Amino acid sequence: MNDFYKDILTGTVFIIGLLGFISGEFIISSALFAAAAIASNVNLNRKRGKAGQLSCE
Repeated sequence: MNDFYKDILTGTVFIIGLLGFISGEFIISSALFAAAAIASNVNLNRKRGKAGQLSCE
């Protein structure tokens, strides 16, 4: 999966979470927001490469 499709998937999960929040499904929307946030952070860290990682060497 390339970066464009990952961004589309993350955005879709966020929009579905927003619609769930509006409709009153607070537990489901919270889980979807958390999934979108984690996926976004994982994608950002992968795009940066090893520049932001600490090592014990």
